[in-house]
Amino acid sequence: MEKIIIGILTGSLRKDSFSRKIARFLPECMPERFIMVPLEIGGLALYNQDFDDENCPPLEWMTFREQVSGMDGFVFVTPEYNRSMPAALKNALDIASRPFGANRWDGKPGAIISVTIGKLGAFGAYHALQQTLGFLNVHLLQQPEMYLSGAAELFNDKDEITNPSTRRFLGDFAKTFSSWVLRMKTN
Repeated sequence: MEKIIIGILTGSLRKDSFSRKIARFLPECMPERFIMVPLEIGGLALYNQDFDDENCPPLEWMTFREQVSGMDGFVFVTPEYNRSMPAALKNALDIASRPFGANRWDGKPGAIISVTIGKLGAFGAYHALQQTLGFLNVHLLQQPEMYLSGAAELFNDKDEITNPSTRRFLGDFAKTFSSWVLRMKTN
């Protein structure tokens, strides 16, 4: 059976971020034929169109663009910074959508999970990311909307999710997302 490769992009660069902990848990929830690959974005130089115009993009941009091109879909796990997505995540989206006419996100399925220690579930980040991904023609899973609040209380000291309802919620998300990806691949 053909393997489905899903890239996971984590908006937080902090090694112990709650977003990263959620991203590490997701592969456990996915069907066996799905392989989830973390796409690291912290080492990407800031996007500057001059590099593309002069045909000399940094090596890390070219590598990242190839990685994105090779994925069958994406899950974006993000915290909220000042009611929006982190700059590192927006930078990664810009890099793989350029140069003009070479959008590597185009037409691929995706989903967003926003994570916060607060009560609003990183609502602002979710919708800012949703707006950008819509423009990039990522076919986003609309339901369930994945807002995770109170992230500091979700994990034990081994970074395992201990909240049963959160585990079920993520499991239901994985089932729905995997069906979404398969449906997109057959269309």
